[in-house]
Amino acid sequence: MDINTDKNNTKELVFNQIEAELKKENFTVVKKDNFRPWGGFFVIDEGQAAVFAAKYFPHLEMDSIKITNKLSPKILVVAPNKRLSWQYHFRRAEIWKIVAGIVGVKTSLTDEEGDVQSLVPGDFIQMDKGERHRLIGLDSWGIVAEIWQHTDPENPSDEEDIVRLQDDFGR
Repeated sequence: MDINTDKNNTKELVFNQIEAELKKENFTVVKKDNFRPWGGFFVIDEGQAAVFAAKYFPHLEMDSIKITNKLSPKILVVAPNKRLSWQYHFRRAEIWKIVAGIVGVKTSLTDEEGDVQSLVPGDFIQMDKGERHRLIGLDSWGIVAEIWQHTDPENPSDEEDIVRLQDDFGR
């Protein structure tokens, strides 16, 4: 993605740039949320999951990505110096690829937060179901392609499947 991630850019500008890039790539945005205190996200049409995976995760075989029949492709947008909650999930694993900006990521198999890893565009990280994780905006806007690997085909993960261990916004 060709996005200007300068920390002085407004949220509106960054979201407009991403939306234009997604449109150029012919992705259908089914939900846009730019009201999160840490930034927001774009949900891509599930019918385009294979195309999304091929674009952002070309190094992975679709069979290795697809645990169930749903992938829930998204683009995450994290603002400079903001953090998503320290969290984990019961019904999904997650795959992230940094597409613009530099972000911080913390992961741990316990409730103790690990060290911050700085990830740059092209970097890839995978979190298993139950693995604790946090996405952190560093000194710029961070743009991350995300795929949810639903682990329960009868009960796919959703926004309710977030166990927050710590949250800067009191959620």
